[in-house]
Amino acid sequence: MKRREFITLVGDAVAAWPLAAGAQQNDRMRRIGLLLGATEQHDPESQARIMAFRHGLGAFGWTEGRNIRIDYRFGGGDADRIQTHAAELVNSAPDLIIANSSPVVAALQRATRTIPIVFAIVNDPVGQGFVASLAHPAGNITGFTLIEFEMIGKWMELLKEMAPRIRRTTLLFNPVTAPYYPRFLRELGAVSTTLATELVAAPVQDKVDIEGAVAEVAREPGGGLITGADPFIVTNRALALSLAERYQLPAIYQFRLFAAEGGLMTYGPDSADIFRRSASYVDRILKGAKPADLPIQQPTKFEFVINLKTAKAIGLTIPPSLLARADEVIE
Repeated sequence: MKRREFITLVGDAVAAWPLAAGAQQNDRMRRIGLLLGATEQHDPESQARIMAFRHGLGAFGWTEGRNIRIDYRFGGGDADRIQTHAAELVNSAPDLIIANSSPVVAALQRATRTIPIVFAIVNDPVGQGFVASLAHPAGNITGFTLIEFEMIGKWMELLKEMAPRIRRTTLLFNPVTAPYYPRFLRELGAVSTTLATELVAAPVQDKVDIEGAVAEVAREPGGGLITGADPFIVTNRALALSLAERYQLPAIYQFRLFAAEGGLMTYGPDSADIFRRSASYVDRILKGAKPADLPIQQPTKFEFVINLKTAKAIGLTIPPSLLARADEVIE
């Protein structure tokens, strides 16, 4: 099912969600905050994640406006705005906060050690110091990760299979919003050796940096592009996509939305599904469970999407083996 169809179906179903059989009835309205780090309110990715989260809550008998209130905040990939929103949510003293992206979790961790925090779509929570371990988080934070590090090398493999003439692959990332990038570079570096492909790190922190980095990739033939799945890149995806199109660069991204908006291909976890699953921890915490006792969960659904129109536009013939493995082909 395409993401657009998913949003429509869920949106139509919101008003009709019944209370789950045997769901706990609550004497008072429960309050949670939700802070998305990368997107704005009307961004299609935001809407897909919010709809999935509401659907997940509905399965446990939580209906917005009936027995639960959600205060929404959107970071737009801006570290200062994220910090401000995090402080606002903590000061409002909700029962729980849903945190999306590493900068959001970091800001909330600085602001509170008591309000339960469930993160959705965060990389390397142990390495970043958010939790003590995957099995035993400790503290007031638990949640659902995005990237399994074993899959990172797959991005380069898919890119090389799509465009065999690639000799240099550049990883585009913001070191501020993606502090876990050294691990990405290590995983990609190990694969680049076997593929006889040079790996280039391209840290960026503003739009001028993005323009310069992508232009450098295209400076010589044989360049390919991988973008990091961090809030800054997601927020500035339109620029990254337009530059890849302008320079006719083979590129791979992590979220399906990039392919839907013109990116060559994407491979990564289903972000909406992660938000849907995060509702199960909200339900358990609101019913008395402690975040410290809830192990970190990893993705269970993955999407490989190819944009056939984009491939043709940049002169690529998609190998049949790739088409056969794609979960979706956008024509």
